[in-house]
Amino acid sequence: MANKGPRKHLKRLAAPVNWQLPRKVKKFTVRPSAGPHSMDKSLPLLLVVRDILKYADNAREAKKIIKMGKILIDGRKRKEYKHPTGLMDVLSIPDTEENFLVLLDEKGRITLKKTDKNNVKLCKINNKTVIKGGHIQLNLHDGRNHIVKLADATKAEEDVYKTGDSVLISIPEQDIVGHVSFEEGKLAYITGGKHVGEFAKIVEIEKRKLYPDIITLENKDGEKFKTVRDHVFVVGDDEPVITM
Repeated sequence: MANKGPRKHLKRLAAPVNWQLPRKVKKFTVRPSAGPHSMDKSLPLLLVVRDILKYADNAREAKKIIKMGKILIDGRKRKEYKHPTGLMDVLSIPDTEENFLVLLDEKGRITLKKTDKNNVKLCKINNKTVIKGGHIQLNLHDGRNHIVKLADATKAEEDVYKTGDSVLISIPEQDIVGHVSFEEGKLAYITGGKHVGEFAKIVEIEKRKLYPDIITLENKDGEKFKTVRDHVFVVGDDEPVITM
């Protein structure tokens, strides 16, 4: 049987639950291409332009806007309408002088928040590996890999980045220009669970060997709650280090 290759379409009823998308209007919707974010954590650029920003009445108009290079993500023009747009992406529209940050609403759905122009982007370190020469490769939440070259690989103190930390990436240069460590007292953005979309302070980190670390946090109302480490995205000390 011939290989048909990757499917181009996606049934609306089968689309991820965090997509803000009418389910029964039409049968199919756009399937995001492989890219910086997985399908369940991103939204195709066409749906962002047409359904969230409302800059197009239909798919044809949205494709034209995107193809003309009107939309920048992380400071770079994206002309592919299937490009996956995900958490913490910085979306800019020079023609209208508008800037947006991709966040999550209280139901965990992908949304856009209008912000001031951000010249940096926050990325979470999902994991890290040692590569040839003893240098460090940081694997970030948006699919990018960043190499950190150490002057002396035998000195552990030079490796300041830990899994769970966040780094500031310059736009559009894509260089690391800042660092937020994952530790008690830091301000975090919650990306999953009952408190998704909230900001809260890390109160306690309970490390476990055979189960994900449990993090206790306190929100602005003084309410304390627990969640797993994967749902915690550190964004600063008392305030986020970027406009959110």
